[in-house]
Amino acid sequence: MSFNTLIQAAELAGHLGRPDWVVLDCRFSLADTTAGERQYAAAHIPGARYAHLDRDLAGPITPETGRHPLPEPHPLTHRFAAWGIGPRTQVVTYDDAGGVFAARAWWLLRWLGHMQVAVLDGGWQAWQAQGLSVTAELPAPAMTEQFVAQPRRELWLSTGQVKDGLAMEEISLLDARAPERFRGEVEPIDLVAGHIPGAENRPFNLNLGADGCFLSPMQLREAFDPLARDTPHLVHMCGSGVTACHNLLAMEIAGYSGSKLYPGSWSEWIRDPMRPVARGE
Repeated sequence: MSFNTLIQAAELAGHLGRPDWVVLDCRFSLADTTAGERQYAAAHIPGARYAHLDRDLAGPITPETGRHPLPEPHPLTHRFAAWGIGPRTQVVTYDDAGGVFAARAWWLLRWLGHMQVAVLDGGWQAWQAQGLSVTAELPAPAMTEQFVAQPRRELWLSTGQVKDGLAMEEISLLDARAPERFRGEVEPIDLVAGHIPGAENRPFNLNLGADGCFLSPMQLREAFDPLARDTPHLVHMCGSGVTACHNLLAMEIAGYSGSKLYPGSWSEWIRDPMRPVARGE
């Protein structure tokens, strides 16, 4: 049995130590980019390897890109292989932020053609709440696997494609940022506040229940059904292409496949002051 969207803590615990399973700790803080690595060094799921958002799950920033550009497939392929991920490996990703960083790793693996990847539902908090084992011991170096990347270019859109798609009314944008950022009332990270004209707002945290776990497939289906039904070409965005992956994962849980990611997102859109900006609802 393979896991392709979510896995529960007890299910993961039953498979720890298997050579064909790899766990990635994706804890991260945009406010302190070293915090996640320190937390990992203090305690993590046994055998987990640390995946740093900036260093491992994003490419170099340039004057034209957003804050977390897609990595080039070649170095990302080598990184996955060095973590021991091969063609038949079941990968599990987790964080302590509702799954937003874990979902980025989930999407990147799927982008390169590896479908056996799931996010730990409830993340680090769910693991701890169940009293499952943790360790500060670093895992032994993995036996490098032959990770064969098959990049699926159809899964994401460039800024030019987004601009053209909006102009021709061929796509719809769904922005995963907090409502106050979407409306342009506050902007704690990027230089310009607001959103892309025509985008709709669905904050990623609406995918979670009070326990920090994802809502049921039925609940998510009810939430996304109007969007999936009325918008055949739905494109997900956020500030830098990270939390948008959370909405992509939620749609997969709900049974809706085929939507795309705009990895550049808001932070890339505003690189060109000539691109339009909207504020308010």
